[in-house]
Amino acid sequence: MSIYQKKQRWKWWLAAGATLIVLASLWYSQQIVQKISIEEKEKVKLWAGAVQKKANLVKTTNELFTKIKAEERKKAELYAEATKELTKDVADLGFSLRVLQDNTTVPVILTSNEDKIVSSRNLDSVKQKDPVYLAAQLTEMKSLYKPIEIEYAPGKKNYLYYKNSQVFYQIKLVFDSLIKSFISEVAINSASVPVLYTDSTQQNIIAFGKIDSQAVANPTKLAAMLQSMKQSSPPIEINLGGGIKNYIFYEESYTLKQLRYYPFVQLLIITFFLLIAYTLFSTARNSEQNLMFVGMSKETAHQLGTPLSSLMAWIEHLKETTLDPSIVHEMNRDVVRLQTITDRFSKIGSQPTLTTENVFTTLEHALDYLKQRSSKNINFILKREGTIASTDALICVPLFEWVIENICKNAIDAMDGKGTITVTIQNQNHKLIIDIADTGKGIAKSKLKAVFEPGYTTKQRGWGMGLSLCKRIIENYHNGKIFVKQSEIGKGTTFRITLGV
Repeated sequence: MSIYQKKQRWKWWLAAGATLIVLASLWYSQQIVQKISIEEKEKVKLWAGAVQKKANLVKTTNELFTKIKAEERKKAELYAEATKELTKDVADLGFSLRVLQDNTTVPVILTSNEDKIVSSRNLDSVKQKDPVYLAAQLTEMKSLYKPIEIEYAPGKKNYLYYKNSQVFYQIKLVFDSLIKSFISEVAINSASVPVLYTDSTQQNIIAFGKIDSQAVANPTKLAAMLQSMKQSSPPIEINLGGGIKNYIFYEESYTLKQLRYYPFVQLLIITFFLLIAYTLFSTARNSEQNLMFVGMSKETAHQLGTPLSSLMAWIEHLKETTLDPSIVHEMNRDVVRLQTITDRFSKIGSQPTLTTENVFTTLEHALDYLKQRSSKNINFILKREGTIASTDALICVPLFEWVIENICKNAIDAMDGKGTITVTIQNQNHKLIIDIADTGKGIAKSKLKAVFEPGYTTKQRGWGMGLSLCKRIIENYHNGKIFVKQSEIGKGTTFRITLGV
């Protein structure tokens, strides 16, 4: 198994492990959120039950308050009836006198038809002789209730005014205190969830708790909040009696909402951090690879230099001997080839000088060299496509030939020494396009990008650096592009190189 395959397998295992960790983390956090949500709802229900009980107490007190109010009205009416009876010439006045005497709580003032005070009862015993005090009490009674008419003779009437007793006011204080306490209980709730306490219209806010006051003051935000709460949980109806119904709106606490979305935010932050870390480490790794690659290339060029110089000296010596000149010529060609290879390695790591060259001629030269050193069963085809005004481009000839040779050698290996390599050149949109197609085994779609990765190889021998080197030369040194244009298993592969002109 190659290092590339091992690396790919490690990546899959790491990705699977990371996915499992993420899913387990999300599942566990959501379980916690669900548990807290259930507990919070139970707290809301308990709190709502307590609020409802208090509302029932308010309702009962209000009903009692209404009954006392009605009873005091009846007392005033009885007092008026007794007063009326006293003015008649009747034999039995005992009942009327008892009614008048039994009224010890309801303050009343009896006036004549001309609005003059005739008598009063259950007012301040110290001030009831003071005309100013009586007039003030009469004014107050007139503002509270309509008077009770007492017709004691045809065309003659008295008017009885009254107000609530001290007992009534004391009960009213208790009732008001209960209402305030109830509203406070809603606003400062033990369930610690956002609540809105509204009137029967479900629009006017009476009290609120755990909510920003500015949001409540904004009609648009308030309407949206009420709608959101209504969708989240049905409002709790509070019956205060007398046809009065208020409503409590509530939703999940802010803490629970934070906890619900916290794992996702945390994972996003971790993912972002890992991406940055991966980018930095990848950049550092690529830099290390480049330095190592450049260092190895320089060292290779240096190591080749010494024996190459010696070989060149031997070639010159052989030329002076009686050795067959054709042998010397072929040996000289191989030495020149070694010089070219040494020159290529020496250029790796430094920006090579690009010159305007005829790319078609360069391709011819590279393919001619390969033809002479390849099987006769390999057919090389070089052709132009379309109308090409010029095939000139800025290239470094030794490095560009190296790219062509690498791709073609891979193609020869893929065809097992038998097949056709077709090199096509064309000019499109001010770019030279070179397509190198073979009739070999083809490349799986999943591997189309991986073929340019350092270490990727399908051979038993080799380091898998050929296509990685090609990509570096074309894209880093020539500002071009190299990629697999198309590939089909069993039919062949086409590499495309684009250069600016």
